[in-house]
This record gives sequence, structure tokens and C-alpha cells, in this order.
Amino acid sequence: GDEPTCGSIIKLRRIGQGGGTIGVYKMRTMYSYSEYLQSYMYKYGGLAEGGKFKDDYRINGWGRIARRLWLDELPMLINWFKGDLKLVGVRPLSSQYFSLYSPEMQALRIKVKPGLIPPFVYEKQTPKTIEEVQESERRYIEAYLQHPHRTDWRYFWGSVGNILFRHKRSK
Repeated sequence: GDEPTCGSIIKLRRIGQGGGTIGVYKMRTMYSYSEYLQSYMYKYGGLAEGGKFKDDYRINGWGRIARRLWLDELPMLINWFKGDLKLVGVRPLSSQYFSLYSPEMQALRIKVKPGLIPPFVYEKQTPKTIEEVQESERRYIEAYLQHPHRTDWRYFWGSVGNILFRHKRSK
């Protein structure tokens, strides 16, 4: 699991390209030690719309604002500069969340480098279930594997348009 941290910038273990582990930087939006409750949250709470945990009481007051404005994602730019993440791509997932994916999607996902802007931001409809999230990611990965630069260019500008004009938000 992740190391316990108390600072405002945290480093979380995520599955990267090839199935290896990368340390992804984020701004803390949850109370300390929240990372240890992830399996418990899934077992007893399940997932809400959008594939996140239902009624996640681990998020602190500042965290709700930060997430709405995407501020919690800013430290991930460090990962982009380091080359761990690309600009557009599937979200870097924890091993616990990755384990919820179908074996086929797990195999497909580790073929590509994760990214800062997830495919669902590009799409008109935000996925509501983990199955819809996987389908959104499958569409992106299959297009990316055929035409990497064209796909990322299209997804980037489509995402920017959705953020600016449709007010898409991070979940």
C-alpha cells in the first residue's frame, strides 16, 4: 500500500505502463491514513456514479473544493515533467482499483502510459459505472494504439472544449 503521509502533497503508488508501479503526486484532499481504508470502503460502501466510492467521508472540506476545481491534480504535472504520465491518457489507478477491472482491460491498460486528462473528459457523456469507465478507456486505448499522436491531439482539444464550454469536472 501507500506510505502514510501527513503533508499537503502526497505521493501515491499507481499502476504504470507495463504494469510497474509509479509514484503519482497529488494534493491531499483526504484525512491522513485514508489510503488504508480503500478496500474497506469498497467492501462496505461500493461504488457510486462515475466509479468513485459512494459517500466518501475520507474527503476533507478543502478537498471538496480542490477536487471541484481540479487543484488536487496540479502536482501530477511533476509526473508529466518526469515522463511517468503523458498529457492525455487513462487515469493512473491504485492496485486495489485496478483489480476491479476485467483481466482483458487490465492487459490493455498496461500497454499505454497513463495520463493527466482521462478519456471521459473528451466524451459527451460522463461514464456512470465502472463498466462504462472501462468502455470509455477501451475506446481511447484502441484508437491510441492505431494513431497515437492524432488520438491524443483530438482527445486533448475535445477535453479542453468540454472543460471550458460544458463545465466538465474531475470526480
